[in-house]
Amino acid sequence: MIRLVLPLHLSNLASTNREIALDVEGVATVSAVLDALEVRYPMLRGTIRDQITMKRRPFIRYFACGEDLSLDPATDPLPEEVASGKQPLRVVGAMAGG
Repeated sequence: MIRLVLPLHLSNLASTNREIALDVEGVATVSAVLDALEVRYPMLRGTIRDQITMKRRPFIRYFACGEDLSLDPATDPLPEEVASGKQPLRVVGAMAGG
């Protein structure tokens, strides 16, 4: 079980809590977590990553265990603390502007 924390606007769109639990088969990666998320909450398809290129959308970041995983390949294994459910994977909508 993977714990995933969504930004408020995406949890509202999905009509769910900000933190959700997802079952991921195989190796826990950002890509696998997002696949499971989009199957369970199809209304979130295309909000976190582009559905054609599967790349992270601008202004979306991934954090786990105090580390920014946004620039790591989405197929890299998540830290053991996240894979075991001890720590959440966080999807954060970055702020921009001046």
